[in-house]
Amino acid sequence: MTTKQFLFLTTSVIASCLIVASPRASAEPDQPRIVRLAELEIDPAQLEACKAALKEEIEASIRIEPGVLTLYAVSVKDHPDQIRLFEIYRDQASYQAHLQSPHFKKYKSLTQHMVRSLTLVETEPLLLGSKPG
Repeated sequence: MTTKQFLFLTTSVIASCLIVASPRASAEPDQPRIVRLAELEIDPAQLEACKAALKEEIEASIRIEPGVLTLYAVSVKDHPDQIRLFEIYRDQASYQAHLQSPHFKKYKSLTQHMVRSLTLVETEPLLLGSKPG
């Protein structure tokens, strides 16, 4: 896969996620959503353990935290050690509460030596919408 193809694929995935992310965003325009992208590179030898920790953290966040609206984890095609997270929080307070949650702190502790690099991408939501499944 060329760099150009990779960038196109990444942009397409992000755009698709933004379109389907939050059904209530247009109903609550005064509540600024926090939309974050995280780009992780994982030690290939620890990939399965990292994916298990990530699965546990996402499931707990969605189940327990009302302000966590969306958490998607995907890997870059043909590069399973490159994981991308797409996150939507109700507001800044919800995002801060997520960072302080026991399950997130556990995830960070478990994976600190598995993650080779982490880039957090700040975004400005343009349009968030979704269709009920």
